[in-house]
Amino acid sequence: MIFNSNYYWLIGALVVIIVQAFIVNHWSNAKYWTILNAIFLIATIISYSAFSFKNKVSKERVQMLKSSTNISQKVITEKDISHLPAVVQKWLVNGGVMGKKPITNIRLTQDLQLKMTPEQNSWNNGIAEQYITVQPPTFNWSIKTRMGVMGVVGRDKFEHGQGEMVIKLMSLVSVANAKQSEKVDQATLQRYLAEIVWYPTASLSPYIVWEQIDGNTAKATMKVNDTKGAGAFYFDDHGNFLKFTALRYKDLKDKEPKLWTVSAIKTEERNGIRMPVELKADWKLDNGDWTWLKLKIKAINYNVTKTPTVGNMYAK
Repeated sequence: MIFNSNYYWLIGALVVIIVQAFIVNHWSNAKYWTILNAIFLIATIISYSAFSFKNKVSKERVQMLKSSTNISQKVITEKDISHLPAVVQKWLVNGGVMGKKPITNIRLTQDLQLKMTPEQNSWNNGIAEQYITVQPPTFNWSIKTRMGVMGVVGRDKFEHGQGEMVIKLMSLVSVANAKQSEKVDQATLQRYLAEIVWYPTASLSPYIVWEQIDGNTAKATMKVNDTKGAGAFYFDDHGNFLKFTALRYKDLKDKEPKLWTVSAIKTEERNGIRMPVELKADWKLDNGDWTWLKLKIKAINYNVTKTPTVGNMYAK
């Protein structure tokens, strides 16, 4: 555990078996040591659950990258973006995509601060890793954080136009498992749409249709299979991304979608692309705005060829 091995649970399980066998053979003198051994067993179960969760996510990502289709490697020209609204063209030119090849897939790591409820005063710190493909549009995002003294892991994914969200305490106890819902599907699609600011060449994809609203605003409508969603992108006069807004379902209990806003806090150039590297996300609730997420991009890589493994999850 000290060396962050993903397989230390195997040693733990072996030790529990050997020690319990010793206790049974010396029961009259050693029976109370079963209590301590039970604690070791619980730790081993939690360790295995963490390994199993990471292994499941890793396999999903390997399959996701295998299913990804390479995009044309012709560099992007003015002709390629000429059909887009003027404000989107300005964003792409300012972002540095001209003369570059389209982005096929992305790997990024993030530092996060979260609030689980609007009433929460303090922030929960976390780290996240995400893999994204452009064709087909998919993402797989995982997070590690804490809820009090307990560790929390989660995974969101978008695939085949369907969304899925899982949250587990200690990698063992499920506290959320949202899937097979039109609300989840649409909300996850809208998240994918908002995040193209990190891989702006995806704006040229056939599943996204653009409409100019005014000089600095454009609406994007995205459709994947039977799932459809839309949102508005706001830019400054230079073409820098300012914010994304959408009417989005916060959870399955919502009867109506709520206004969701993702705002840029800091913009920098990474890998030759100008993008927001610090952002915050807000929900507009009946009793006021709730800023529930702040994130910083720690690393972002394009067109990765190395498939993810359990050992490199959350690696910076």
